[in-house]
Parts: sequence; C-alpha cells; structure tokens
Amino acid sequence: MTTLLYASSSPYSSKVRMAAAYAGIAVDTVPVKTEERPAELIGANPLGKIPVLVLDDGRSVHDSRAITQHLNRVSKNVLFPRNPDKRLEAEVLEALADGICDCALSMVYERRTRPEDMVYQPWLDRQWAKITAALDMLNANPPKLPKKITAGHMAVRACLGYLALRFAGKWEKGRGRLTRWAARFDEKFPQLKACVPI
Repeated sequence: MTTLLYASSSPYSSKVRMAAAYAGIAVDTVPVKTEERPAELIGANPLGKIPVLVLDDGRSVHDSRAITQHLNRVSKNVLFPRNPDKRLEAEVLEALADGICDCALSMVYERRTRPEDMVYQPWLDRQWAKITAALDMLNANPPKLPKKITAGHMAVRACLGYLALRFAGKWEKGRGRLTRWAARFDEKFPQLKACVPI
C-alpha cells in the first residue's frame, strides 16, 4: 500500500492527508519526527522533509504540491478542475496557503532553534507582515466553498489550522470572515476535520 510519512502538526502533511481522503485514495499514514532523521524518511527524501508519499513500487514523491498533483492524476482530476482557468485559480490558492505556512514555519524555527538572545526580531517582523498581508487578502475575499472543493481549499484550511496551533490569538483579530470560513469548511467536510494540524 502507498505510505505517507507525515507529522500531525505539519500543514503540508495536513493538506496531503485531506487530499488523499477527499480523493478516496487509501494511504497508510506513518508519523515521523523529522528532527530524529529516521532512516525511513531519509531513504525516501534525502532532504529529511515531510510529507513524503512512498508509492507501491518504491518511488517517493516529496513536496506537498508534487504529492497533490500526483493524487490528482491518480484520482482522475478530483483535486483540481479540468478547466485551465479554474485549475490555475486552485493552484494559486494552494501556493498562497503554502507560502503563508512557509513564513509561519520560518518564524517557529527562528524561535525554536536559536537562543533567545540571538532571535532576530526584524526577520520575525518581516515574515509576520507577509502572513498578515496574505490573510487580509483572503479575509477580504474568502474562497467560495462549493460542493466540489480543490486542493487549494484544503491548503487554506490546513494553513489556518496551523496558524491556530502555533499563533492562536494572534492572527484572528479582524479576520472574522476567514475564521467563519474555516468553521464552514469543517461543517461541510467533516471527514477532513481529523486532518487539521494538531
């Protein structure tokens, strides 16, 4: 069976787990701790990053966007629309959500890996400015939630879940439309809620 190496707190893992569940693709999920650099992970992705999808034939697919594209092909376009304009919209939404997560993770690592007196506040401020600009844009025009959602929608939900986990109380103020969007997502797609970062 196809195996997904993941971490429950990772927004990228969250998005991929949602995508597999939504597309009806069975995967064996195996939690890993990247800081321990387990042989199973390094053998599948020398970068030691998650998520990694290990296919039945032993090939590995890493980077969450490569994985969602693979799952989309396997599922015959369940995760991305066939229409080129709508597909581009979904891919851009996924990239925006992943970009927010990139900034958020860089902030987490800055604080986690450096001694307190070496944390570079201008770097944290710059990343937070990027996050808030992107969130404000999404809050002004939240993605519609049709019956058939895309990997872009899942990426946004995973992103908001990660922010709630790591930056609770810091990102929500003034973004009621976005917090309501996340709640509606969970109501409409309860089968995906278990994949939100914890």
